[in-house]
Amino acid sequence: MITSVQKADFLVVGGGVAGLRAAIELASKGSVIVLTKGKPTESSTEYAQGGVAVALSDEDKVGIHYEDTIKAGDGLCNEEGVRILVEEGPERILELISWGAEFDKEGSRLSFAREAAHSRKRILHSKGDSTGREIERVLISKARSFSSITRYDFAFTVDLIVSNGRCIGASVLRGNEVINIFAKAVILATGGAGQIFSRTTNPSIATGDGMAIAYRAGALLADMEFMQFHPTTLYYPAAPQFLLSEAMRGEGALLRNINKKRFMPEYHEMAELASRDTVARAIVSEMIRTKARHVYLDLTHLDKGFIKKRFPMIYSTCLRFDIDITEDLIPVSPAAHYIMGGVRTNLDGQTSLKGLYAAGEVACTGVHGANRLASNSLLEGLVYGARTGMRAVKYAGRVKIETLAKSSMEKLNRELSSDSLKKFDIEKTRSLLRRVMWSKTGIIRCKKSLDSAKKRLSEWDFLKSLPSLDRRILELKNMITVANLMTESALLREGSAGAHYRSDFKERGVKWQRHTACRKDRGSYWLR
Repeated sequence: MITSVQKADFLVVGGGVAGLRAAIELASKGSVIVLTKGKPTESSTEYAQGGVAVALSDEDKVGIHYEDTIKAGDGLCNEEGVRILVEEGPERILELISWGAEFDKEGSRLSFAREAAHSRKRILHSKGDSTGREIERVLISKARSFSSITRYDFAFTVDLIVSNGRCIGASVLRGNEVINIFAKAVILATGGAGQIFSRTTNPSIATGDGMAIAYRAGALLADMEFMQFHPTTLYYPAAPQFLLSEAMRGEGALLRNINKKRFMPEYHEMAELASRDTVARAIVSEMIRTKARHVYLDLTHLDKGFIKKRFPMIYSTCLRFDIDITEDLIPVSPAAHYIMGGVRTNLDGQTSLKGLYAAGEVACTGVHGANRLASNSLLEGLVYGARTGMRAVKYAGRVKIETLAKSSMEKLNRELSSDSLKKFDIEKTRSLLRRVMWSKTGIIRCKKSLDSAKKRLSEWDFLKSLPSLDRRILELKNMITVANLMTESALLREGSAGAHYRSDFKERGVKWQRHTACRKDRGSYWLR
């Protein structure tokens, strides 16, 4: 039941790097409400270990960073978007340092590392492998310095509020209270959707909420078939799918199969430093060939002191599971990591729905193409979070805060208050959904597997239209929506590109340079 109504100039849904950077940009222009689904630090930003890519070293240039990003994107990047990313990136990083960010140094100079598919050392890191946590710390601190920013934690955004073709706010569940928050502009920064797969590096909150609510509101989504699978996550009984940073291979770690034989040189000339999609598929192929559930990551030939200093968090985490990464081979396998598709925006974060903006992983600017270059995600959040904030300010200057008429409020109240799923087995369905997506719409796909996923997902279609205020059901509905969008888009792209690999269409295909798109009011998927 709706128990309160609030107003703000700007509503930011999400508290990771993109959401916080947008909020900081908005703070001097009006009142800002920032919604986080969990605790303040719970976002994918916190889990980003490898670092942030930026062309600031003496050996690097923005043009080289541009070329590496374009190459990793497998021909489907928005070239202007990439140019903006690499050119504005240095300014955003230096700004972050001026706010107190502490990146690792060699003497008095910033220390840069190299990761897979990068041709130069350009990865800044903090405390070895805690870069995301450091960036988040600084952004939270900066946001707290503005009295105009109000933060609501443990606030679940149920749906966007749309009136006369314009997004004017959102309905938010907080505890047992539903709050209707109205704003001049709404910015989605909700992150990704890794939780729709049984193996993922993403936090539990990454259930694709932003994409699902934007789709229901009528916004255009694009490139939903492009889900990146990180090649190396810890594979150990009862252990979380802990990400083992790309930087480990950048520093010389090797991949070995179950028989402890190195295999990457047989799959790609760059071996362990090939792009993520290439390495992930090679690992899966090797697992199938050797009938194994994992491969090994090997750092034992590297200096022990260096490993402990460079990867302190990974070292201590693995030690909890009796794995000493300086002496033992680490069992690893791929996991869902990052979605390149999402809510379609222009290069200022504007979606197809007036009043609605998006930044970060939830958005699809096209900057990553078919496969994201390692460590470009934090940079994207900073660059495009700021740009989106700037554009939202311009839009808000032309409009007023609009609220719903009393009759519409009463209708919304009735819809939200209903609950007809009390006996539904939520956890069983969620677990089954994740297994279906992993096995049928995972790293290697084909029409048969995708049709199978589509058929299974259709069995849960009835859930999407049933109202509920149970957060677990709301999440499940969003997961089903995004799983459908991803599966349908993967069926539409009859060719392989980047992270999307079809075993029945191994080549690019005739229409490979076009992008998949979907919008609820059209009720269909198409290539544009």
